[in-house]
Amino acid sequence: MASKKATPHHKPTTLLLVRHGQTPTTGQSLPGRAPGLHLSETGLKQAAEVAERLASFPKIDAIYSSPLERTRETAAPLAKQRKQKVIIDKGLIECDFGKWTGGKLSDLMKLPEWKTVQGAPSTFRFPNGESFTEMQVRISTALDNIRLRHPGGVVVCFSHADPIKAALAHAMGTHLDLFQRIVVSTCSISALAYGGGAPIVLTVNSTGGSLSELAPS
Repeated sequence: MASKKATPHHKPTTLLLVRHGQTPTTGQSLPGRAPGLHLSETGLKQAAEVAERLASFPKIDAIYSSPLERTRETAAPLAKQRKQKVIIDKGLIECDFGKWTGGKLSDLMKLPEWKTVQGAPSTFRFPNGESFTEMQVRISTALDNIRLRHPGGVVVCFSHADPIKAALAHAMGTHLDLFQRIVVSTCSISALAYGGGAPIVLTVNSTGGSLSELAPS
């Protein structure tokens, strides 16, 4: 009996999660959702390098981005290279840090709440902002909706460190209280594959080298 030909619905959907490039405030403050923060010169170079690294994928079905400037600017070189439009998805946006938005990390680390942020984030809500649990549900739901729109495809999603870490923890089945142990560097690429069951984590925080092993055969 002849075997059935594979259809796109039988192929896994690959999501490539890319953190935005470096900005003038990276590692110094929590910019959050405040508008007007752009990539630094280093960040612009990183964004161009991401586009080159993704050249090993013969086809990219869609490019999504958080609405913030730094993510859209990181997505721009890839979109230009592939002659594709960047689709803005609010589900990929940075965590809402509320009153902590714009705060210096050196000052925030002195607050008693900082220990909770690092050790028990599932119990913490930023003052007048979002909780880590809400952030994880939001990003995971957004990614689930995106992969359902592109069955069997390859999709690149440009987002932010904490949402990507939370999404990876969810995919791994790791408790949110442990998500701070995951490192997601600027312009790093992490990859998830969605088949018939639970998502598979293909790579985390890849910052250099070939990605050919992730490209669908």
